[in-house]
Amino acid sequence: MKFSDVTQKPKDGCLVYGMYLEGCKWSYEHHKLADSDPKKLFVDLPMLHLLPVQDRVAPTEGIYMCPLYKVLSRTGILMTTGHSTNYVIMMELTSTDP
Repeated sequence: MKFSDVTQKPKDGCLVYGMYLEGCKWSYEHHKLADSDPKKLFVDLPMLHLLPVQDRVAPTEGIYMCPLYKVLSRTGILMTTGHSTNYVIMMELTSTDP
């Protein structure tokens, strides 16, 4: 589904789009990360439905913890939490590769 096809907001959570993957691609056929195509460093990440779940147990297999940054350079001011001001969140993306 593309963001232009959305006509109403979801009942719970939020839809996000406009993010890119670097060094890999999203396989629409298998719904997981895949090796990137030759000479393509950046590709669109499909629209995601973020749905917070209280006391959720995180999966230990089949997931790549992908860092999300505001800008490509990944640089920012280091905060007391140890994270950059450019850092947003770790996203769980399906992957069969380590």
